[in-house]
Amino acid sequence: MIVCCLDLEGVLVPEIWIAVSKKTGIQDLRFTTRDIPDYDVLMKRRLKILREHNLKLKDIQNVISGIKPLSGAKAFLDELRQKHQVIILSDTFEEFANPLMRQLGWPTIFCNYLELDQKGFIANYHLRQKNGKQKAVESLKKIGFEVRAAGDSYNDITMLKTVDKGILFNPPDNIRKEFPKFKVTKSYKDLLNALM
Repeated sequence: MIVCCLDLEGVLVPEIWIAVSKKTGIQDLRFTTRDIPDYDVLMKRRLKILREHNLKLKDIQNVISGIKPLSGAKAFLDELRQKHQVIILSDTFEEFANPLMRQLGWPTIFCNYLELDQKGFIANYHLRQKNGKQKAVESLKKIGFEVRAAGDSYNDITMLKTVDKGILFNPPDNIRKEFPKFKVTKSYKDLLNALM
């Protein structure tokens, strides 16, 4: 049996934080795991910026409500799910993901969660598990699955190194050059063929 694990942002939907940056005009929120490999450093920076600009969870959710999946993502996901089990492994948060999962037909997603204060500000973030993508893949392999995966950012690399077949999907040049051993796909047709 084959399980395909997919990153969410950059693979199926646009980068949430880039959308928030564009909507708010806060340039420092545009950085993602494509730019900063240390997720803890990145998230602490984001939470600090949100506080400085008086932005609450509901403000981010308002931006997310306007985000649509990448063109062709839903059809790609539907076709892949006809052939293999699919799990989305994401470093996003439950509080961000639900509207996007609805648009994608409610695929299975393993992600993280946020802690709010009494005023609705994001006080902290909680990882489901450190190195969650890698650990999920190791567990799936341990119970007898062949695992294939696709991602686009630094936070996907340990997952891609752990699976039976790892693929980069539209990665930025810095990641493509730094990790040349991974096959690079640039369209959903090519990604589907690579995962099949």
